[in-house]
Amino acid sequence: MTVREVTQKPPRPGPAAPREPRLRALDGLRLVAALMVAAYHYGGRGGEVTEAWGTSAKDQFPTLSGYFAYGCLGVQVFFVISGFVICMSGWGRPLTSFFASRASRLLPAYWAAVLLVTAVFALPVVAYRAVSPSDALVNLTMLQQPLGVDRVLGVCWTLWAEVRFYALFALCVVLPGASRRRVILFCAGWTLAAAITEAAHQPLLEVVLMPEYAPFFIGGVGLYLVHRDRRDVYAWGIVGVSFLIGQHYAVRSLWNAADPDAFAHRTTVGIVAVVALGFLAVGAIALGWLHWANWRWLTVAGALTYPFYLVHEHLGWVVIHGLHIGLGVPSAPTFALTVVAMLALAWLLHRYVEKPLTPRLRSALAKPR
Repeated sequence: MTVREVTQKPPRPGPAAPREPRLRALDGLRLVAALMVAAYHYGGRGGEVTEAWGTSAKDQFPTLSGYFAYGCLGVQVFFVISGFVICMSGWGRPLTSFFASRASRLLPAYWAAVLLVTAVFALPVVAYRAVSPSDALVNLTMLQQPLGVDRVLGVCWTLWAEVRFYALFALCVVLPGASRRRVILFCAGWTLAAAITEAAHQPLLEVVLMPEYAPFFIGGVGLYLVHRDRRDVYAWGIVGVSFLIGQHYAVRSLWNAADPDAFAHRTTVGIVAVVALGFLAVGAIALGWLHWANWRWLTVAGALTYPFYLVHEHLGWVVIHGLHIGLGVPSAPTFALTVVAMLALAWLLHRYVEKPLTPRLRSALAKPR
C-alpha cells in the first residue's frame, strides 16, 4: 500500500436525492380507499356489525349494501398506493432513515388505537368481547398475525402484509441502493417468485412472498417508475402484468357466486372494474394528470386516513349501536354520523399522538450511533 493510498481522504457523499413534491391527489385517493373499506365494514358485510345494527345490513341498506360489498377492494387500492409511496420514499434514502421513517409513521397511531379499542371493549356497557390482556400486549408488536394471537384491530392483517413488503423492499432495493435497474429486477424477481410459490404450495414462501397481494405492491412500484419516466417500457410492462395477475387473485378470493349464504354476490366484472379503477387512479397521479388537485385540505385528508383506518371498524360498531339502537337514529344518518365521528377521532389521534410522537420516534431511530 502506498503513502498516497493511506493518506487519501474518502470521497465525500454526493448530494441527497431531491425531495419529491407532495402529490396531494394521492392523499385524497388514500382517504377514498379508507372510506371504501368503511362502507364495506358498516354496510357491505355480515358478522358482528349485524349486532350493531340489530339486523342485517342488507335490511338497513337494501340497495346500497350490494355496492358496499365491493368496498373491501379498497385494501387492494391501498396496496397499489403503498407500492408507489414506498418506492418514492425509499429512493436515495439509507436503510436506517428508511426504517425510521416507516416505523415512526406506523407505530404511534397504531399503539394508541390498540390501547383505545382494548379499553373501550373492556367497558361493561359494550357488548363486544375484548381480547385478553396478554393478547393485547402482543398486539403492540404488530406480530399477532403470525403468532396466532387474537387481533385487537380487525384491519391489522393488512399491516402485516405492509410490513412484509417493507422488509422485502428494504433488503432488495434500499439496502444496496435504489436504481431503476435494481427496482425493475426486484419487481420481475418478486413476480416470478410469487408465481412459483403459488405453484409449489410452500407455506413458508407464501408467508414471505404473499402471492395474493404481491401484484398490487409491485404494480404501485411500477407506477412510480412511470412517474419518473412515462416512456419507460419496462415500467409499463410491470404495471400491466401486475394488473393482470392482481385482478385474478381479487376475483378468486372475492367472487362467491357459488355460496348461497354469502352476504352479497359480487360479479367478476365488478371486481375487475374496481381493481382497474384503482390502478387507473394511481396511474393518473403518476402521469401528472391530477396535478390540479393540489388543495391543502387533501394533505389533511391524507393525514387522517391511517388513524381513521385503524379505529373505524371496531369503534364504529359501538357508535352505530349507540346511535341506531340506543337513540333510534335512522340508518342513513347513523352511517354518516359514524363516519364523521371516526374522522373526528382520527383527527384527535393525529393531532395529539402522531404529531408529537412521530418526529421524536423518527429522530431517535435515525440518530447515528
